[in-house]
Amino acid sequence: MAQSSFAVETLTALCPACEEQRPEFARAVGYGVYEGELRGILHLLKYDGMTPIGRKLGQRLAPQVIALDIPAGMPVIVVPVPLHPAKRRSRGFNQSELIARGMVAALRQSMADRRWRLTGSVLERRRATESQSRLTPEGRRRNLRSAFFVRDAARVKGQQVLLVDDIYTTGATARACTRVLLRAGAAQVWVATVARAQREGAAVWDPNFAAQQVPADAG
Repeated sequence: MAQSSFAVETLTALCPACEEQRPEFARAVGYGVYEGELRGILHLLKYDGMTPIGRKLGQRLAPQVIALDIPAGMPVIVVPVPLHPAKRRSRGFNQSELIARGMVAALRQSMADRRWRLTGSVLERRRATESQSRLTPEGRRRNLRSAFFVRDAARVKGQQVLLVDDIYTTGATARACTRVLLRAGAAQVWVATVARAQREGAAVWDPNFAAQQVPADAG
């Protein structure tokens, strides 16, 4: 994986979906744009079952989590976006969980002042949903209504939660998961994804930041 093909981008502008309706998560970061080599590598992970790639991608994502400024001195619950049980059985793994495992292993070394607790059992996807890639932004939001549930609210109540996924497109999945986590009592929800679908106006939202445009080749 050539570093030149994996340019780290820290865009601070809002994507169109976030401009229309500001998300409830505190902030989101991503490693790169969903195109070229990164897109191909994610496909190898998800559709060709090359699971060791998940750990490597998690290691690449870890430095971006530092930019989130998650408060120190308290545990951070790391929650991979879950697959529906039928999809997990069919695929044999959850790519977001593999990414989260690699990321947490790296963060435990680079940010030892925080307690990173990975759990794949906090969120549950109870309803099988249509593939998001074929839907409009509004269709994506409708598709995910009542899809996610928190299994045990006591595990997230008052906690900082870091939600991990492979791709951020319109943010519909991140929003849906964030909503149920906050309703269950999470103090804040942060989002980290390997890839973002938008190059310009990418999905990094900080309510304490003024939105600003950054050139597409920044990084």
